[in-house]
Amino acid sequence: MNTSLNRVANESTVARDTAYYEENIGKVTTVDEFVDDYRLFSYAMKAYGLEDMTYAKAFMKKILESDLTDDSSFANSLTDTRYAEFAAAFNFSGETAKAQTSVQTDTLLAAYEDSFAAEEDAIQTEIDYYESKIGSITSVDQLIGNDRLRSYVLESFGLDATYTSKSYLKQVLTSDLSDTNSVANQASSDAWRELAASFNFNTDGSVNGSAQTSDQIEDLRLDYIYNASTYPSDLLYEANQAYWEKNAASVTTATELVSDERLLSYVKTAFGLRDTIMASSVASLMSNESFASVYGNTELLDYFNFETDGTVTSGESALSSDQITSLASKYKTAFQEDQQAAVDDALSNFETRIAAVTNIDDFLTTNSDYYESDDNTDNDDTYDEVTEIWDVALRAYGIDPDEVSMSELRKILASDVDDEDSYVNTLDDERYVNLVKAFNFNSEGEIEVPLLVQSENVINDYASAYTDQKTRFLEGTELDDAQEAADEEIEYYKTQMETITTLDQFLADERLTSFVLEAKGIDPESVTSEELRQMFESDLTDSKSYVNTLSDNTFAEIVASFNFDSEGNLSSDPVGTIQQRGGTLETVNKYLRQTLEEEQGDANEGVRLALYFQRMAPSITSAYDILGDDALLEFFNTAFSMSDYFSSQDVEKQASTVENFIDLEQLQDPEYVEKLVKRYTALYDTENGTTDSAALSILTGVNSISADTLLAVAQLSAK
Repeated sequence: MNTSLNRVANESTVARDTAYYEENIGKVTTVDEFVDDYRLFSYAMKAYGLEDMTYAKAFMKKILESDLTDDSSFANSLTDTRYAEFAAAFNFSGETAKAQTSVQTDTLLAAYEDSFAAEEDAIQTEIDYYESKIGSITSVDQLIGNDRLRSYVLESFGLDATYTSKSYLKQVLTSDLSDTNSVANQASSDAWRELAASFNFNTDGSVNGSAQTSDQIEDLRLDYIYNASTYPSDLLYEANQAYWEKNAASVTTATELVSDERLLSYVKTAFGLRDTIMASSVASLMSNESFASVYGNTELLDYFNFETDGTVTSGESALSSDQITSLASKYKTAFQEDQQAAVDDALSNFETRIAAVTNIDDFLTTNSDYYESDDNTDNDDTYDEVTEIWDVALRAYGIDPDEVSMSELRKILASDVDDEDSYVNTLDDERYVNLVKAFNFNSEGEIEVPLLVQSENVINDYASAYTDQKTRFLEGTELDDAQEAADEEIEYYKTQMETITTLDQFLADERLTSFVLEAKGIDPESVTSEELRQMFESDLTDSKSYVNTLSDNTFAEIVASFNFDSEGNLSSDPVGTIQQRGGTLETVNKYLRQTLEEEQGDANEGVRLALYFQRMAPSITSAYDILGDDALLEFFNTAFSMSDYFSSQDVEKQASTVENFIDLEQLQDPEYVEKLVKRYTALYDTENGTTDSAALSILTGVNSISADTLLAVAQLSAK
């Protein structure tokens, strides 16, 4: 067969037409361009056995424009499956451009969720370091001279270490707080005075005893956790609870309590109050029954011991021990609910909005703009309660939003990571490179088709073929079970194929390689891993390369369907436009086969039928496929010496007869098909007085056995 096909391929006319097709199919971008180029169009039509319909351009345009994922589309509505097969060979609908694939989104969101645990670990690490070192500090210079200690102290009070000079910090820490003119007391923010009060440095920077007492160290720890946390973590919960228990009971008025931002936040969380509610209103809810009744929330009155004027009765405390315990339980429940909601809302918001992103500007749009433009009135969250999607992305890759401006972020996301001179690569920061890889933006800032090891359409074609292979001939519960198992494998295949970037990765996953082979009707057990590697490392343009010398050209088509370069890395070079490299190779192979059948049929119709049956056999799934195809029916009638009476029977009886003579489930077995072809050729040659079987010469290389001998063998095999 290979010899015969190679001979056909080398015929001058065929070679010219094939070269024209291979050179020009990649230049086509529209259906009109395709059907208007007669040489291209007629070549493809002949390849798929539709040569007689080449004139019907309008009809074929509807075929090519059909959505094959829609069962009711024009191509899928036709009983002749050749039209759907023809449409599947091309991609005029285009690949789907998207900001992220599902795997990219899942990977980013997993990293986002992991960042919370990483943040807790980082905070605890700094706490442990500080507390291990502060006991040995004997001067202000020692504290200021240690970058980690200095940053810890400043961040505990919400102060930026980047913009605070060491000299100013020293002046604050050595300030005399009893002197109203000292640096700490003259500072614009109370935070500086509070910072100075947290240490015991003399005005000359020395220490009498220790730099901090244990209470001061503990207070600083709680402050650090509060200011360093960007997420309601368990660590933050414990710090907030400790801060509440240490400070809430000692306040003397409701106003004093709500003037402390952290205590106010505790109350709002515990009672589910809106973030926007005024502090004075919260104070009234704690003390004023009339206000609470009008407001519609009297619950706070039971947890606090404030009088109507918001004061605490002399000799009592704002909360009793029982109230503190009861409120702690309430706070914990509410905090944990908010904790989960903070993640869920961010993830949901990201998944919803990233699906609608068409360019970088969409990605950088604020939630407020999104809700306004989409009129998202069903969303109960105000936009500022939901994390921006760029914040999610930056956090996932360990980037502080304050590190990068929006304009710089645009330049980063529009960079080509494969270009050494691109903007993102000049930053020499792997975090930003990983950020760019998580999205599919081009240099113009628009989304583009993700580069995958197999294109989205090819992946879908393989998935469909796999299902067909696994559900052939099955019915009832067996069909349902097989479909469920196939769906599970398809989900794995589609997900993993989005992660593969090298040949080694693909070959190392036996589940993937088996899927690909089985989708094409090949038993994975019949191919060793070494053979498979040789196939993928073959040069498809070299007719003498390993994969091109195999008797089954399906292997070359499989290799061509992957976007690997010669080094086995993911590359855009093999990717086609309206037809992938694998599709082009498959079209050429079909064209050569059709041409061979035509040429042999001109000399001997029996050869053509034998070749046709051999080609069609793997796709036959029922007796009606044979009965509905004149050529296949003629093959069957000859192979099994059916009389004219056979075709006059009821179609159900004809189908039963076909099933009695042919084991349909074995038609994917080349040896079984060859056995049927031998039987057919022996009987055909006998009926037509032929002594040398051209069909067998082409199909099996057998040319020395007489037709009479083959007939005798066939008759014996039938008994």
